[in-house]
Amino acid sequence: MSRMSGPAARARARAVAAKLRARLARQPRPERLSDLLTELAEDQGRERIALSDLLDRLSVRAFGPLLVIFSLPNVLPTPPGTSAVLGLPLIFLTFQMLIGGPPWFPAFIAKRSIARADFARLAAVVVPRLLRAEKMLQPRFSFLSSRWAEQGLGFLALVLAIILTLPIPLGNIGPAFALALIGIGLFERDGLWVLAGVVAGLGALALVHGVIWAMIAAAAHVLHTWS
Repeated sequence: MSRMSGPAARARARAVAAKLRARLARQPRPERLSDLLTELAEDQGRERIALSDLLDRLSVRAFGPLLVIFSLPNVLPTPPGTSAVLGLPLIFLTFQMLIGGPPWFPAFIAKRSIARADFARLAAVVVPRLLRAEKMLQPRFSFLSSRWAEQGLGFLALVLAIILTLPIPLGNIGPAFALALIGIGLFERDGLWVLAGVVAGLGALALVHGVIWAMIAAAAHVLHTWS
């Protein structure tokens, strides 16, 4: 009897697994960040896109996408001063992550808007890069993208957001890249990308620390030379 029960149990387990795979295959694929950006960029009913529109559209999943939206342009070629404009919303956003509150902006930031045509041009640059990244994304190490981890990441993200706004030569690229990785990982529930963002963020902090000390040493040398 025991010899018969083993194969029968395995057969039942395989049948259950097959049904589960079929059920998952019929479920729609979760919406991805590239889909959200494309939808907003192609929405002919909007003349402008405000931050409040993004919050309404993204709801409780807003932290990840907004980190990407505000940080990724600083990695790409953009006009001077971009980091200062996008940095303030990032500081508010990462502070909300730190204290564990829902995504929220004060009215003077939430009402800021961009013409849909300009948003579409930005999306045309960002979306192809996101599509390549999304092919490598999958839900894994979920504890690194949990609500508790999100709050823990808030401190590092806040420090990176503050540094991003400072006028440090090339000091915005590293923090922006790290924040973008963290944001994508949080939205896609991919803890490996979150971990990569943390490593990149710590590396950016070390690099910026070295740049600041080099600037101080250079200034001290100039002052000593002229004294």
